[in-house]
Amino acid sequence: MPPAVPHSELAGTVMDRLTTVYPTGADAARAEGAAAYMKDIAPFLGLYTAARRDLSRTVLEGTARPDEADCTAIALRCWDLPEREYQYFAVDYLRRQVKCCSSGFLPVVRHLVVTVPWWDTVDAFASHVVGPLVSADPKLKTVMDAWIDDDHLWVVRTALLHQLRYKDTTDAERLFDYCLRRADHPDFFIRKAIGWCLREYARTDPDAVRDFVEGAGDRLSPLSVREATKHL
Repeated sequence: MPPAVPHSELAGTVMDRLTTVYPTGADAARAEGAAAYMKDIAPFLGLYTAARRDLSRTVLEGTARPDEADCTAIALRCWDLPEREYQYFAVDYLRRQVKCCSSGFLPVVRHLVVTVPWWDTVDAFASHVVGPLVSADPKLKTVMDAWIDDDHLWVVRTALLHQLRYKDTTDAERLFDYCLRRADHPDFFIRKAIGWCLREYARTDPDAVRDFVEGAGDRLSPLSVREATKHL
């Protein structure tokens, strides 16, 4: 059951502006190409990223700092709209405002991760929203321990990638454990994520990643190994 959309005057203002301003930049030809590139996961308005962010600044001009209810309402209402750019707006908004949210916001993020899921939104949520939430409340590590064993592909990918920006605060033991626990996953997006999170941690501790990959032997897929060792 999806989370309830809380009452939020700020969300009402933002959504009224958003659904007025974004369509002014729509481009039907670009929308068709964008949808095809993203495997038709959703329809598009056809906004270039730079233009979309310019329009977002117009939408948010003069608006107040949100609280968690505002963030929840804006994100859920964006997810109810068909065009993907509205969901990109929500992702960008949550990235900027994640410090306004408590650990209780994580179930909302999970709903967003599993609803109209694809790498374009999931990866940003993993490293820029889930990661900061877990960092702010270490008790959420146990939630990540559950997510890594989840049946949903994109929940697993989120757990793998949530430490992507942690650098020297990375819990390496947990990172390596997660990689081994899902090493035999058949999906490209999981195998790629294993390699990606290892490659990123290798920027901080290349010897640890090299030792881990060598010790894992053939448990890691060739794709994961190739990605993990790309810069070693």
